[in-house]
Amino acid sequence: MKRVYMDANATTPLLPEVVEAMLPYWTEHFGNASSIHLPGQQARKAVDRARETLAELLHCHAAEVVFNSGGTEGDNTALFGLLRESDHLITTAIEHSAVLQAAQRLAERGVEVTYVAPRTDGLIEPEAIRAALRPNTRLISVMLANNETGVIQPVEKIGRIAGEAGAFFHIDAVQGAGKVSIDVKAIGCHLLSISAHKLHGPKGVGALYVRRGTPVESLLVGGSHERRRRAGTENVAGIVGLGAAADLAMHSLEDGTMERVAALRDRLEREVLRLPGTGLNGASVPRVANTTNLRFDNLEGEALVIALDLKGIAVSGGSACMSGATRPSHVLMAMGVSEARARASLRFSLLKTATAEDVDYVLSVVPEAVERLRAVSPVEAGTLG
Repeated sequence: MKRVYMDANATTPLLPEVVEAMLPYWTEHFGNASSIHLPGQQARKAVDRARETLAELLHCHAAEVVFNSGGTEGDNTALFGLLRESDHLITTAIEHSAVLQAAQRLAERGVEVTYVAPRTDGLIEPEAIRAALRPNTRLISVMLANNETGVIQPVEKIGRIAGEAGAFFHIDAVQGAGKVSIDVKAIGCHLLSISAHKLHGPKGVGALYVRRGTPVESLLVGGSHERRRRAGTENVAGIVGLGAAADLAMHSLEDGTMERVAALRDRLEREVLRLPGTGLNGASVPRVANTTNLRFDNLEGEALVIALDLKGIAVSGGSACMSGATRPSHVLMAMGVSEARARASLRFSLLKTATAEDVDYVLSVVPEAVERLRAVSPVEAGTLG
């Protein structure tokens, strides 16, 4: 049976070039990057090279790149490392749970939190951020690209608002890195989180951009690693893999790869939307090239995920971090989508290695699966709201 993976926003496979770059640092060059002997210095050089590559990807100084375990740690560091009792945080109702649950815990500790709602198309209005400002606003945290809809947020405009207000600005760029160009200076952010496994790198490693002078406290203590900004022996092989993946991502942004992926995504959308009772969540606004969130009225999205999986197609009902949750997508609900339609929505997110044949196969399977599920277990139309 043919297998097609269209859940890239959950994770991506290592590209061969990434594997090749990492292999020596598990066996031959296994030294601790904090050791002063030759094996340690070989490891340190590899970490420094990767740091320079990440700096090129983000358009920042290499000294402003802090390696960590991934996007969740980066998001948590930004929020817990800056906010204290009586501070005010502005974030949005469509953030990843790494931000939303951190915000909830901070609220329990006396931090004031404002959640800005998106428009019905999933876009956050910069003026809604401005309207939420208070004299004690210390941090604004907004994602670059939504993990469920792919909608790209106007972070440069929000960055200007943060700058005018004297607030720190954090961006969760986990779903944007490698899909859109990132220039932290143009955005005006103080902190930015990325994760390797979303851009064909290894799981368990990521990076946090920390602008010089930003007084963020480390979540982890116990060593002088990463200039005392993140204690713990560096995952050298993982960091090398992140650097290799970042280098490949930069090439993909320049060689037409993302335009090719966008064309495949657009074709998938057009054909699926020919089916009756379908719709697109996040239409008519900028989105990352690989992501579409499609609605299939009068069926349960989870049932369609299973039906497609049985035919070799991997898609998602939303964020992988919320898999198994009984609640519908908080992102779609915040956009004003009814509960029934939120439950009937699926995310298709293409790998940058996706092919026309992959799309052909998906389009050959989806119509029959939708028709069969609607016939077997129809959802009452009146619940669509």
